[in-house]
Amino acid sequence: MRELNGKVVLVTGGTSGIGAAIAHRAAAAGARVAVVGRDIQAARSFASGIPDARGYEGDVRSLASMEAVCTAVVHDFGRLDGAVNNAGIGGVFAPFAEAPLDNWQAVLDTNLTGVFNSTKAELAWMLPAGGGSIVNMGSLSSLLAEKHMSAYIASKHAVVGLTRATAIDHARIGIRCNAICPSFIRTPMTEAGIPDPAIWDAIAAQHPTGRLVTVDEVAEIAVFLLSDRSSGMTGGLHLADAGIAVI
Repeated sequence: MRELNGKVVLVTGGTSGIGAAIAHRAAAAGARVAVVGRDIQAARSFASGIPDARGYEGDVRSLASMEAVCTAVVHDFGRLDGAVNNAGIGGVFAPFAEAPLDNWQAVLDTNLTGVFNSTKAELAWMLPAGGGSIVNMGSLSSLLAEKHMSAYIASKHAVVGLTRATAIDHARIGIRCNAICPSFIRTPMTEAGIPDPAIWDAIAAQHPTGRLVTVDEVAEIAVFLLSDRSSGMTGGLHLADAGIAVI
């Protein structure tokens, strides 16, 4: 089903992991995809493997950078219909009392202020057009707490509030904003933090399904939320957690 046929979709953090899967799935659904990353060569190289996609250099920590990206996307594609604010970092693992201030700032700058900056820049084009769908990447940590991840948990809890605020402020102008909250997923970022395969096996065994959610499963939810099939949904939190949140 080409449910995004003719739509232009922007994906931050789009060159690897969940973002890469979303970019591929959105293109398969008919979208023209703008892949945004901090490394322009990586963004362009990745986008070259997707039909009708382009790579852009953008730093979500900078509002000016994201405004320039969105302006370039609209210049190149003529419009901006949807966006997935996916860029994020995990930060260091440490008990709260030992957590360094610079890590707190770095995680909040990317995971929270990055969503704010991206959304502001996207709305500047979506509002005059009379509509659009924004999907923010939350986490199971948007709802629950885990040890030694204070900055990450705070940032992902805040993404929930920002998603809801965006949704209610602009619902009557045709803007929808939803969040996806995945549980533990193997990506280059998470594998860098947990390199031991035995730990991943143990994490998978804790899930009611006995396995981890995949990046492709998260991408399916993102495409649904970007599409008109979810036209009645805004301000929602959509778990992709293999059932672990209920135990």
